[in-house]
Amino acid sequence: MILDCAGKSLDLGSPRVMGVLNVTPDSFSDGGRFLDPEAAVAHAHAMVAEGAALIDVGAESTRPGAAPVTAGEEITRLVP
Repeated sequence: MILDCAGKSLDLGSPRVMGVLNVTPDSFSDGGRFLDPEAAVAHAHAMVAEGAALIDVGAESTRPGAAPVTAGEEITRLVP
């Protein structure tokens, strides 16, 4: 299976490594270290250099008890 990622093809015929980048202030895994867009982009590049084939950018916390956020807030966190 080939996934079209904005014009870049990703062959999913074999397992791939996915990096997870949390841009939430209450992330349980990184404590909000990547709220700054430059830090987030640098971390994404580092994960790709370490072998990640794609990056999942999370803008809403999934930790137990986390308050839901609006679509507008997610967009604000994702688009600098």
